[in-house]
Amino acid sequence: MASSTPTPDSLDPRTDSGIPIAPLYTGANLAGWDPATQLGDPGKPPYTRGVYPTMYRGKLWTMRQYAGFGTATSTNERFKFLLGAGQTGLSCAFDLPTQMGYDSDHPRAEGEVGKVGVAIDSLADMRLLLADLPLDKVSTSMTINSTGAILLLMYELVAEEQGIPASAISGTIQNDILKEYIARGTYVYPPRPSMRIITDIFAYCSQHVPKWNTISISGYHIREAGSTAVQEIAFTLANAIAYVQAAVDAGLDVDDFAPRLSFFWNGHNNFFEEVAKFRASRRMWYKIMDERFGAKKESSKLLRFHTQTGGSTLTAQQPLNNIVRVAVQSLAAVLGGTQSLHTNGYDEALSLPTEEAARIALRTQQIIGYESGVVDTPDPLAGSYFIENLTDEVERLAWEYIARIDEMGGAVDGIEAGFQQDEIEQAAYDYARSIDNDERVIVGVNKFNIGQEPEPKVFPIDPQLQVNQIASLKKFKADRDQALVAAKLEELKTAARGTDNLLYPMKEALRANATLGEVSDALREIFGTYQPGR
Repeated sequence: MASSTPTPDSLDPRTDSGIPIAPLYTGANLAGWDPATQLGDPGKPPYTRGVYPTMYRGKLWTMRQYAGFGTATSTNERFKFLLGAGQTGLSCAFDLPTQMGYDSDHPRAEGEVGKVGVAIDSLADMRLLLADLPLDKVSTSMTINSTGAILLLMYELVAEEQGIPASAISGTIQNDILKEYIARGTYVYPPRPSMRIITDIFAYCSQHVPKWNTISISGYHIREAGSTAVQEIAFTLANAIAYVQAAVDAGLDVDDFAPRLSFFWNGHNNFFEEVAKFRASRRMWYKIMDERFGAKKESSKLLRFHTQTGGSTLTAQQPLNNIVRVAVQSLAAVLGGTQSLHTNGYDEALSLPTEEAARIALRTQQIIGYESGVVDTPDPLAGSYFIENLTDEVERLAWEYIARIDEMGGAVDGIEAGFQQDEIEQAAYDYARSIDNDERVIVGVNKFNIGQEPEPKVFPIDPQLQVNQIASLKKFKADRDQALVAAKLEELKTAARGTDNLLYPMKEALRANATLGEVSDALREIFGTYQPGR
């Protein structure tokens, strides 16, 4: 077994992606390196240094805190608490039944209603979720994938009821189904009809909801599943290529939808590799959109991204240590040029975040933004021998992965063959083994333990929640025009059998008070459900 206290002679430092770290970085490490080509200025190609010329000198990133638990009413209260504490954007989590397209009264929802996010079954729930919120002034991010179109349309319908046109609302739906097959598992339909829904969303929003980010192509959950930093950006960019190609193949002009694409990265503890990852991802996306897809608008070539600090890095042991981890990860995201940031609560390895933990997480961002000075100039680490070398190496290794996926026929073919899944499983195994062997130190876990720890305060779960939610849903269904709902669901099925854009009949079904589960079931009947073939 490796020594728990490595000596300098035994050190072989590497990043989390296995990139060797030289004893010293000098100009010789960048021999032949062209700053004009690989670096450029902030706000100019290839966007290594940031997508905007002044970055945070003009405006700080959007500070988001994830909320979503229990009922729509309780989540609405948390939204208002966070806005009152200085948060500048909303971010909503949904419970597993909502993510999987089941109403709260479905047998498969038993025991999961309101547990890891808010339960949204109907327009009535969405009205409660958004009550008294300035939807034309606040940007809302919704972490939802398989049922993303349904939640977006509910949001739009409630905004319309409040007198706010769809053209005035802004936000993001995650809507990244490919990473669900790779890493997370909240899929409903097979990959190819799921891709159809996504391209329909692109087309619909370009016409009706122009300020909405139609997809947040997510490396976050790929990293949470155990990938390396290199795999995170490689597999995510490969998925992005698949989405863009699918939309182009469906007849959309790349410049009509690409400016509303956004990305979602994970922030981990290996500080310099994380900064390099963010910088490399921007440069790679510029090349993909410019050279591979021939985008004409510069806005189509900008990789704008949200970052969330790494949930899988948080420990249940000595949970207050997580405040420091989150601060390190947040600083890396800011120095890497993120457009918005969510900081995890220190207690999230134990439960949903308490109000105290959510406030400290938000204060972490505010201290970085207002006290640290790192926002005073764009990309302050640019030109560092180490950072530039690491950025190049992360990019080189990520391109190698993309080339392998291209050889398979693209991301969907790779997923169906299990390639990305296998690579992530191996990386996760290697990481866990390095902790078990004491080759990697996790403070408070395999080193610097304190013995018996005090019982932590955790977020309470109301056992009556599911009963009340089902009762509300039952009343909602009883008070509607059942024949109208059935007719609108049939129209949705007809569209699914053909080639029409699905969002239009979906919206009308929801307007008629069809539930999220009923809309999902209508599409299940036509598309079937995905069963992994491995």
